Parts: sequence; structure tokens; C-alpha cells
Amino acid sequence: MTPTPPFPELVALVEERSATLRAAAASAPDLAAPVPGCPGWALRDLVAHLGGVQRFWALTVTEADPSGPPSRERHGSTSPQSDLLEWFGESTRLLAAALLAAGPDAPCWAWWQPSAAPLTAGAVARHQVQEAAVHAYDALEALGKPEPLPAGVAVDGVSEFLSTCLGSLGAWPHRPARVQYQAIEGPSWTVDLSPAGAVADPAASGDPVTRIQGTASDLILLLYRRIPLDAVRIDGDREVATQLREWSQVN
Repeated sequence: MTPTPPFPELVALVEERSATLRAAAASAPDLAAPVPGCPGWALRDLVAHLGGVQRFWALTVTEADPSGPPSRERHGSTSPQSDLLEWFGESTRLLAAALLAAGPDAPCWAWWQPSAAPLTAGAVARHQVQEAAVHAYDALEALGKPEPLPAGVAVDGVSEFLSTCLGSLGAWPHRPARVQYQAIEGPSWTVDLSPAGAVADPAASGDPVTRIQGTASDLILLLYRRIPLDAVRIDGDREVATQLREWSQVN
């Protein structure tokens, strides 16, 4: 796996990618524009969603209770109560402040408990970079101006997705397989799929049955189902790549 960026850099990336989304929404002729990556959503729904997510995690990090998420009474409404873009900007500020106040090692509840990812504010910051980055891509795509994710964000995003998102899905329901993701920029990642689940960076050696190649941005957009399988190069058993895409979508 590739090294995780330092915690202050992760928080800064949450702010930067959120600012990109906000700027895209501010430049949109109409916030009713559909978002291709989120079927059924308009641009205003995308902004409201990420703002609500950021407020939820700000409170979750602040409570520092790994035993469970904040109660509904504690977090109250996470829906916009004022000007949407001002509210969204404040959502990002609340999350960044909560993360920096807590520090990377603070305990924290998270939905990925079955995975190898820790239940810490640092892990939340890392995942929120991806949440903001992919949704910033969504906002730009809604304007007809999609841009690749920054290389550093995308490289860590592949590693984070394999260990956290796939790692929380439980048992792989198909024939065991090893998949390698190869970024054109150089890094590669391996994941083993078996009844034990998805294990990223496995200790055992062996050749992959499927190799998926593309830019780091393409790989993370593929994992989040923003682009089709045909947008990347797949060598070996293509059926495994199809099964993996469907499995992560169902769960």
C-alpha cells in the first residue's frame, strides 16, 4: 500500500476538494442540473448531501465515542437551514475544525468497523478526502466539465478504498481471486478476495488473476462506479472485474 498523507494534509485536502465542489456549484447556471454520477440527484442535492455528511462527521469526531454514532437527538437536522452554499462552506469549516481539534489518533466511531481501517479521526479525515474529491468530480461533471482527480488524492484513494470500503463488505461470494490495480503513475495495489473477505496488500505471494490498469484517477473513479469498466485496461479474467464491480455496488 502507498503511504497515507500526513494528517494536516488530509484535512487541507478535505477543504480544498470541498472548495472545488462549492466553486463548481456557484458557477452553475442552475442548481437543478442533474448529476450523472448520482442518478436522481440535482446539483443542489449533491451539495446538501456532502454538507450533511461533513456535519455528521464533525460531531462524530468531536464525541470521540467508538462504540456508536451520535444519537439522532445529538446531531439533529443536517439539512440546509440557510443559503445553501454558505451553509455548505460552514459544514466544511466545522469538519476541519473538529478534525484538527481531535488529532489523528483520537478514537471515533465509523461504519467500517469490520475492516482493517482504524476507528480514529485520522481514518475519518482520510475517507472524507475521498468523499469530497469524488463529489467534486460529480459537480464538475454536472457542468459538463469533468476533471481527473488530483494524482495524490487519487493514489491514496485507491489504497483507502481497498482497505476500508472493500474491507468492510464481508465474505466474497465468488471463486477466490487476486486482483491487482496498476496506476500509470507507478503505484500498484493488490487485493485478495475470498470467503474471508477482501484483504488488501496480502502477505502471501502469487500472481493476480486479473490486472486493472489506468491512471490513478481512473482507478478511483472506477471503484466508485463513476466510469465504466471499458474506460480502463483489464488483463486476465475480466469476469472477476465485473463481479467485483457488482459486489461493491450491492453492498
